[in-house]
Amino acid sequence: MRAARTSSRRAMELGVQSTMSFSSEIKHELCKVENRKLCCLKAECYGIWLFSKCFSLKNSAYVTEHGDVARRMSELAAAAAGVQVEMSFAVSRRKKPAYRVELVDDASREQLLQSFGHTGREPSLRINRGNFEGDCCVQAFLRGAFLACGTATDPNKEYHLEFSVPYRNLAREFCTLLEETEAFPAAPAVAERKSSYVVYLKDSGQIEDLLTYLGASAASMELMQVKMYKEAKNNINRKTNFETANMDKTYSASARQTAAIAVISDTVGIGSLPEELQQLARLRLENPEMTLRELGEVLKISRSGVNHRLQRLLQLGEKIAGEKGIENIM
Repeated sequence: MRAARTSSRRAMELGVQSTMSFSSEIKHELCKVENRKLCCLKAECYGIWLFSKCFSLKNSAYVTEHGDVARRMSELAAAAAGVQVEMSFAVSRRKKPAYRVELVDDASREQLLQSFGHTGREPSLRINRGNFEGDCCVQAFLRGAFLACGTATDPNKEYHLEFSVPYRNLAREFCTLLEETEAFPAAPAVAERKSSYVVYLKDSGQIEDLLTYLGASAASMELMQVKMYKEAKNNINRKTNFETANMDKTYSASARQTAAIAVISDTVGIGSLPEELQQLARLRLENPEMTLRELGEVLKISRSGVNHRLQRLLQLGEKIAGEKGIENIM
């Protein structure tokens, strides 16, 4: 722990970028989850190492930008498998942190594998469900898997959570495990990406449920708040577009009515119209922007009454225009 704290201080001194992404926030929160049962501690250790790409007899290392994850990985290996892990720190050219976790000797790697029922000589790496004593262990295992290979996109941009799995069969079995988890409904998909396989979710509700299940309730709440904001914004936009369309429709109808009345005025004259149509014709010419309701309030008649009279004026104007060969009426 002292070495880990020293590494964190070094990162600050060297000016490492500290702004956390949404994925980093999730992992930071998950690393605070306490495993109250030994079986869960072992299951989380199994998940984080199985998906680390260095769960083998070969000398390999897991590199991450998340100091919390590196420390969690080291502590779990010591507590659940009794192996000592070497952790080192460096800074990339882009001033990004790089925590390196590895088992430096063959005996430690073999001991870690055997702790979870593996030999390192299997033709295909699979999930050993014998490491799960109950549903709580599946929960801890999935949490470990996300810490090792999970990422989530900023919900302000899009809804996307994924696990980057190194092997095809392991990805398929992991996808099946997610589908079978009764605590939350999930329908993950699998896609091949370069040298790995991606198990992903794009449904915001499923991502919320998974984050809550793993123990990242604050991140889940943040996603829900972003979702609510987006929905409210979309509702406002839809309402605005609807009102704009209605306004366009109103102005278009008013323009046709005004043009028809102008034809009547220029030919037979407004005075030739019945009294109730004369009043409305003059009012519409003087106030082309008024709605049917507003016209009705001035004339003390209903909206439907205004519409009926305007239709009579429109029909009359179009008839006259047709007889006179007038083409510029809408």
